[in-house]
Amino acid sequence: MSCPPDFLRLGEEDLDALAALAESIVDFPWSRGQFADSLAAGHALLGCKAAGSLLGFAVTMQVLDEVELLDIGVARSHQGQGLGRALLQRAMAAAMAKGAQRMLLEVRASNAPAIGLYENLGFRQIGQRRDYYPATTGREDALIYDKELA
Repeated sequence: MSCPPDFLRLGEEDLDALAALAESIVDFPWSRGQFADSLAAGHALLGCKAAGSLLGFAVTMQVLDEVELLDIGVARSHQGQGLGRALLQRAMAAAMAKGAQRMLLEVRASNAPAIGLYENLGFRQIGQRRDYYPATTGREDALIYDKELA
């Protein structure tokens, strides 16, 4: 990385970059339209940029004192460098500043790096949704995690 990353709220001008980054990370990414719908619904879109390039994002939806992590991703070239952790910690802090006391998330059962991150940050598995996510060979389970923020 040529310069330290900046963490900032993303807006409509970032939708193309968001969709392109998501597409480069996972097999079944959110579309530009899904990011746009999320933005229009008032969800928080946090981004991590360096030298003008989007390196990562986190999308959260807060309802009263609960916040749900809807999507999170880091460019493959920057994975394993702490950006995902930093994005999630900033998303939790922003939600707490707005009164959130609990965060929920779902993760693919096969996503060991993400599960490790969540568990390392104190999230605990509270459930499972069978056949929740599309997969290259059918469907995949989602694991449900939560963390008390307050």
